[in-house]
Amino acid sequence: MQKKVNGNTEGIRDAVLERIAAIYDMTQGQYEFASHELIAELCALTGAIRREISVYISRSGSIEDVSVGDGSKVSMPSVRLVRNEDRLCGVRCLHTHPGGDGRLSGVDIGTLRSMRLDCMAAVGVKEDGTATSLYAGYIGEAVGEEREALVYGPLRPYKLPQRQLIEEIYVSDDRLKSSTKDTKDDIPERTVLVGLENDEGYDTIEELAELAKTAGANVVARSIQKRRTPDNATYIGSGKVDELSLLCSETEAELVIFDDELTGSQLRNLETRLGVKVIDRTALILDIFAQRAVSREGALQVELAQMKYNLTRLTGQGTALSRLGGGIGTRGPGEKKLEIDRRRIRRRIFELGEELKEVEKQRSLRRERREKNATPLVALVGYTNAGKSTFLNAVSNAGVLAEDKLFATLDPVVRQITLPNGLDILLSDTVGFINKLPHDLIEAFKSTLEEVSNADLILHVVDISCDHYDAQMRVVEDVIASLGAGDTPRINVYNKIDRIDSRPRGTEDDAFVSAATGEGMESLLERVEKLLSASHSTIELTIPYDKYEAVALLHSEARILSEEHTETGTKICAACEDGTLRKLKKLVGENI
Repeated sequence: MQKKVNGNTEGIRDAVLERIAAIYDMTQGQYEFASHELIAELCALTGAIRREISVYISRSGSIEDVSVGDGSKVSMPSVRLVRNEDRLCGVRCLHTHPGGDGRLSGVDIGTLRSMRLDCMAAVGVKEDGTATSLYAGYIGEAVGEEREALVYGPLRPYKLPQRQLIEEIYVSDDRLKSSTKDTKDDIPERTVLVGLENDEGYDTIEELAELAKTAGANVVARSIQKRRTPDNATYIGSGKVDELSLLCSETEAELVIFDDELTGSQLRNLETRLGVKVIDRTALILDIFAQRAVSREGALQVELAQMKYNLTRLTGQGTALSRLGGGIGTRGPGEKKLEIDRRRIRRRIFELGEELKEVEKQRSLRRERREKNATPLVALVGYTNAGKSTFLNAVSNAGVLAEDKLFATLDPVVRQITLPNGLDILLSDTVGFINKLPHDLIEAFKSTLEEVSNADLILHVVDISCDHYDAQMRVVEDVIASLGAGDTPRINVYNKIDRIDSRPRGTEDDAFVSAATGEGMESLLERVEKLLSASHSTIELTIPYDKYEAVALLHSEARILSEEHTETGTKICAACEDGTLRKLKKLVGENI
């Protein structure tokens, strides 16, 4: 039975295809790297069709695969005859370079290292089918996280040092075996970032790189596609996928991250075409949240968002369905196996919803107790890494983790602080926002984000040292509006002024501070106290004992500053809002 010629065979005459297929019948001797006959036939056929031809040769000398490229490149299939993944794969690749240049390309070297080939060899071929020179590359010593490539050449194609080239395969294999680390899982995944040009006003691929770094990836390349709308099948288009495949080979990428949310079919198509793991921005953000969730509520919220995300992608994840080895996009409190079916996911989503309802009851009770005390609530909101946690630590000594990373803290923190003139407030640090924040994540964290909608004042913390802080502000304002807090009093707090040369003009409602150095913090807190005090009146009165409903009203809707029981009644000093004051006047009279 004739073996199949792989790759781009379109337009090649049947007679020529038969000659290419006949290469499968050629064998090499024990110490024969590439026979004169094989090289001559590859060069003659390359000259005839003007396309690359590659062959994979096992250590026994048999031809395992024959593939045709599309003019200047050839797709390298994955061939491994040695089971141990920490050793060379057991096959060497010999391919042609139309144009006469036999030097190994970046894609050749990348494929050599990523596939752990015994050897990657290329022979230059002129238009008339004449061989020029041959180069052979082998995996060398480890240098940092990468391995160098040892390249021999130029060699004369028909006078090769056959035995030495074969022996170098076993030297390379021993070198790899002796230096292979057992801590492979600790090595960051080599990652390529992919996005479309956008009108966001700033470079979202740069932000994606920061997200990938936060997740623990090693970004080795980026690819931007000039395209108005995403392609329904592959997001970037078929031609760009071919380029991306070569880029993955050249950079030895293990992971490709797309800057937008992909559909299940897009994920499947891309993983099939690229041969590496593919995730999107949503999965990346969920992975980061999974790493940072500390509290039980946070873990439940992240797992719920992950389950909802995976539910719609069970039929479209291709090779992702067999991911059990971890890595970016596969972590999380609820990650057991991705081979679970829809029924089990739906059951788990229901269970998580019930557990979160119980947690929300506890949060509601705490919120009610705070409302009874009438302590003003001030919510810190802002883009991730704007400095909210540093701000909270500066005014409350909260001890919250503050790092120069995206989503350094995830779980909300509430601290009581005393403002300069003695007013006590509750300061709440919420989860940071980001462009294209997953909808499922917002839904899962809705109970946590209610701190924003219930706040008496919002401090919008902005990283003014960022070149695109205005675009980041719009993202945060959109989320605030979606939470129904668009009308809540707000101060724009421009943070990190110690990192800029000159501050921009702002309105009288803006504040410029450095939470790290303390500059401008005191005046900001005085403004906060002034704003909160303007909406509250401080009253002092003695309520007769027969007017117990008035005392109950103050306890439920006002902040009690002092309370004393006298002979004539209960003497109370309290801070209350205008609406509470009007109710009190109806109960005890106008003379308050």
